[in-house]
Amino acid sequence: MKHIAYFLLIGLLTVSCQKKEIQFENIVYEKQSKTPCDSSCTQVKINVPIAENSPVVEDSINNAVFNTVREIIYFGEKPYNASNYTQLMDLFIKSYTDVTTQFPDDHMPVWEASIDGQIAYHSDKVINITLKHYTFTGGAHGYSGLRSILVHAETGKTITEKDFLKDKKGLTAFAEKKFREKFKIPANKPINEGGLMFEDEVFQLPQTYVFSDKGLILYYNTYEIAPYVDGPRELLLSYDELEPYLILK
Repeated sequence: MKHIAYFLLIGLLTVSCQKKEIQFENIVYEKQSKTPCDSSCTQVKINVPIAENSPVVEDSINNAVFNTVREIIYFGEKPYNASNYTQLMDLFIKSYTDVTTQFPDDHMPVWEASIDGQIAYHSDKVINITLKHYTFTGGAHGYSGLRSILVHAETGKTITEKDFLKDKKGLTAFAEKKFREKFKIPANKPINEGGLMFEDEVFQLPQTYVFSDKGLILYYNTYEIAPYVDGPRELLLSYDELEPYLILK
């Protein structure tokens, strides 16, 4: 009996010491202005994946997601000093109310802010959360874009470009070749042929990388390399052809 109890104790200790696998559940936060509206009101809708089941890791991931959302939804010169999604929505709507109060004779269109987040990729090393976003605070049109959050699956810490690229110069040259092929820009022509806007006529890697099951997506948001009317550009590169350039996948 002592031997049986010993092995049962070892088994329980082994199970208790195993790392809990991080899980995600999408949570939706919504709010709209209380001031009288005609057909619609200023509103905010935030749909984001919330990490669960691993306290230290989940805190790191959830903070990274919230801080990114905070960089997107705001009005003025800098992001709001909010500590949660409810405060963030309240401050956005308050900004609208303050502006309409300051200029009561102006026919101010209603504002809108939306975030749609999802887990784009989850391996044993990398978790990639993408946030599709749209904001409108007046003007000719709103702005839509995509933000990509890369974190280590085991620690929840943010992954930077230098953490997953081992040969940025080599990848840049390879990606330019593939970019030219996809968008039909001859090798002997300037990269900005056809109305692109690469700085100094030099091809550059994007600000946004998205890991997917099919490969790495180089995602150029609206305005990054092309006019607003052209929208975003993206280039998918398979992991096999990226083997010389990637550290993580």
